Amino acid sequence: MEVDHIVRIMVEFGSKGLVLSRRVGSLYRREVKKVGELQGKVDKLEEEKETLEKEKEGWEAERKRLAIWKVRCLDSEDKLNKRIRELEEDYEDLKDKYDGAVGELDDLKNSAAFFHPDVDVSDSRFDVDKDVVDGRLVREDRGDAEEVEEKAAEEEKDAEAAMEGDDNKAT
Repeated sequence: MEVDHIVRIMVEFGSKGLVLSRRVGSLYRREVKKVGELQGKVDKLEEEKETLEKEKEGWEAERKRLAIWKVRCLDSEDKLNKRIRELEEDYEDLKDKYDGAVGELDDLKNSAAFFHPDVDVSDSRFDVDKDVVDGRLVREDRGDAEEVEEKAAEEEKDAEAAMEGDDNKAT
């Protein structure tokens, strides 16, 4: 091989190396640019991921808070249902007592109408718990009847004493 031929081949390889290096350089710059764009997208996705994780933590905290409220509400519902059942039982008892009292009141009114036909038991002023003592209408349950009886007994004593005093003056 001749020296010329070797120099030409070396020049040809050098120029092909130059062309190839320019081509590789341009491909490298293009790939670096793509990598830069992709890195920007990756960074943006990382930020979104962090934001979503923070939101997830917030939602988890909210879910826990709501679960606690759910338990409290269910407890309150159980307590209220129990109280409603108790009140319904009390209502039934009171209703039975009321019905008994109404029946007893009707019986008392009928008795009053039987023993005192001249008394109007349908009058709203009529009270079966009152009694007539010395011409006064008094409640039996308050002890008013006892007071009226005591006053009547005192008046009788005073009247007897006055009559005895009159008898002594006459003699």
